[in-house]
Amino acid sequence: MRILVNLIYDPEYKGYVADVPSLPGCMSQGKSVEKAIENVKEAIALYLEDNPKTRRTAAEPALTTMVEV
Repeated sequence: MRILVNLIYDPEYKGYVADVPSLPGCMSQGKSVEKAIENVKEAIALYLEDNPKTRRTAAEPALTTMVEV
């Protein structure tokens, strides 16, 4: 299963916050991109274990873009 994860650098934490838009409340963090991804994979697995019905909808496609303001 492939799930979109947004990685956002948090200068206060001095690391990355990993947010999973298709799984409300599913987040993790890590001091490096690699650690944040490792941690969010575990968070996703636990989320899906606790919410088995979500597994059917988690793979819905998402559109991510940047806008200039």
